[in-house]
Amino acid sequence: MKSSIITGAIFGFLAVALGAFGAHALDGVLDAYGESIWNTAVQYQMFHAAGMILVGILMHPRLIGEASSLKWSFLTMIFGIIFFSGSLYILAVSGIKMLGAITPIGGVLFLIGWTLLAVGVGKSRIY
Repeated sequence: MKSSIITGAIFGFLAVALGAFGAHALDGVLDAYGESIWNTAVQYQMFHAAGMILVGILMHPRLIGEASSLKWSFLTMIFGIIFFSGSLYILAVSGIKMLGAITPIGGVLFLIGWTLLAVGVGKSRIY
């Protein structure tokens, strides 16, 4: 699915931009703990942007096609980035510890997304 690949590329672009922003614009603003949180958010965003691109490639009609599990994998990775990385970005710059309660929701969404990817490939006839 073309839009899945484009969306994954946009999230990848944003991960690079946010990584550079954290390294340069936030240098000296964040303490070591905040920098660590920011870097974790960037890293997980990039991993899952790549995962979304993989899902988009697998959704090609000559491969698996638009299987329901792949569509849900894509969506859970998007919402995982929003909840996991998004909460960490805000936590890093604001110090609001309460956001730490939202982060695991994103982590669970990531786990569901990768599980659904495995299910989609497992059900396919291409491998």
